[in-house]
Amino acid sequence: MSEHRHASARPTATGPWIIDTRDIGRRAGTSRSYQRSVPAAGLGLLDVIAVPEGGTVELDLLAESVVEGVLISGTASADVAGECSRCLDPISDHVEIKLMELFAYPDSATDETTDEDEVSRISDDLIDLEPVVRDAVVLALPQVPLCSPDCLGLCVECGGKLAELGPDHGHETMDPRWAALQERFGGNRDNSEEN
Repeated sequence: MSEHRHASARPTATGPWIIDTRDIGRRAGTSRSYQRSVPAAGLGLLDVIAVPEGGTVELDLLAESVVEGVLISGTASADVAGECSRCLDPISDHVEIKLMELFAYPDSATDETTDEDEVSRISDDLIDLEPVVRDAVVLALPQVPLCSPDCLGLCVECGGKLAELGPDHGHETMDPRWAALQERFGGNRDNSEEN
């Protein structure tokens, strides 16, 4: 008997990313505002630019009941950190993303007429905001972050920052086909001069 009661028990609305739609109701036009600071370390393009360890996403959202579900609108903002793709210097930025996402009620016309990945769904009266915010943040971040648009990057020969090396910086290069000859004949010339 306790097994049956446990199996039919409704999951609890826990976690900072979860919104319980029972707080809003199903009458079209009713709404509720949500302001939350959500832990989100690693949210972004890992190894490129992301919300740093211990970072948060600030959510300022309006959840509005509509005929087909709950419409979530508002903003998500976060500080992000990473490395410049050219010179590897650390960079930091602040992103703010506008969100607007319909979460369909189960058995609504939207739920029945759309593919699973076309629209977000309400499950057990709960909305999980994390996938929507994660996708929006990833799309808003630069895939090739730069410390400045005119960053010169690194010297391919010595690895120094081109901006610090100056315009006269260069490396003597020799065609590898001639290198062996110069090494052989260069050494003989030195020997003959010593004799």
